[in-house]
Amino acid sequence: MQFIKTFQLYDFFDTLISLFAAFVLGTLIGAERQYRQRSAGLRTNVLVAVGAAAFVDLAERLAGADGAVRVVAYVVSGIGFLGAGAIMKEGMNVRGLNTAATLWASAAVGSCAGADMLAQSAALTVFVLAGNTLLRPLVNAIDRIPLNEKASEAIYEIIVTTNAERSAELREILSERLEAASYPIRDTKVIYRSDDNVEVAAELVTLAAESDELDEVVAELAKLPGVSHATWHVSAME
Repeated sequence: MQFIKTFQLYDFFDTLISLFAAFVLGTLIGAERQYRQRSAGLRTNVLVAVGAAAFVDLAERLAGADGAVRVVAYVVSGIGFLGAGAIMKEGMNVRGLNTAATLWASAAVGSCAGADMLAQSAALTVFVLAGNTLLRPLVNAIDRIPLNEKASEAIYEIIVTTNAERSAELREILSERLEAASYPIRDTKVIYRSDDNVEVAAELVTLAAESDELDEVVAELAKLPGVSHATWHVSAME
């Protein structure tokens, strides 16, 4: 049997150590994700770390350091596809980016373990856990800061609610009023909520708008015949 000829006890134990380290470190990362009820939890992060370690270790056994480097490149790209499956877009909101990044980091932890860089693998695990836990208070503090439209890139949208018969006419009027106020339009769309309820929305080109000027435009639009409601809102860019 080829196994008897190629089996080396020292190499086998070395592989076991790499896989065990990837398993333990992946468990630490995954436990934190599982505690926060993320889509990629304990088992997913462990499997990513162990799988990456196994591929890198195998390549190093067969082709040395050069082979391990090539496999690491494939692991990075392969985890990219896995992470893409964890990202979901719901309207203007994007979910799963942190989960995808954590999977990517778990693969890096496993790759280091597979390359027998156990100290680096453990250090990377500490940084990943710190990023997902210690930085949360800072993120929450930043999120509580009111959005300063003039200091940040933001998306402004003006929405006029009318009936289906006047939607085309109001779309032109909305464009004319905004251009007259020196606010260039990126895109306009008509959203049919029901047969008698249509929203005409205009998205402005990214710039710093004046709230008072937009209020005046909206107030004028609200007075037009057939308009039941007019408003505007601002949101941060993705």
